[in-house]
Amino acid sequence: MPRFLTPLVVEYLDGRDWRLVEEFEFASEVLERIVRVPRGFITDFASIPRFLWPLLPPTGTYGKAAVVHDMLYRHPACVAPACTWEEANLTLYEGMVALGVGWLTRHAIFWGVQLGGWATWDRYRQRGR
Repeated sequence: MPRFLTPLVVEYLDGRDWRLVEEFEFASEVLERIVRVPRGFITDFASIPRFLWPLLPPTGTYGKAAVVHDMLYRHPACVAPACTWEEANLTLYEGMVALGVGWLTRHAIFWGVQLGGWATWDRYRQRGR
């Protein structure tokens, strides 16, 4: 059963970014392993366009799943073997299910990354991450 193993402890940095104060862990069935997000990792939670924030704020109920998704997008080799773009997106979805995020919200976010996340994934790969 997918579940978050540790609490998410962050500190606010600026108008968009947060830093993890402690390591954060998620047990993923999709990846069949634990995703560890290290202390010091910088996240923007959900990378949702600003004009949608009134409906889907970056730090909504799906925030913990978004942090794991950020880690997988930036460092897919944090799990061995390295995850794929599809696995990262499915892990986001399973994290939202584990958090009890409503059907409409989790599908809107999931389909947002399915339709637009490839550009961010590709940008990280070009930077050598």
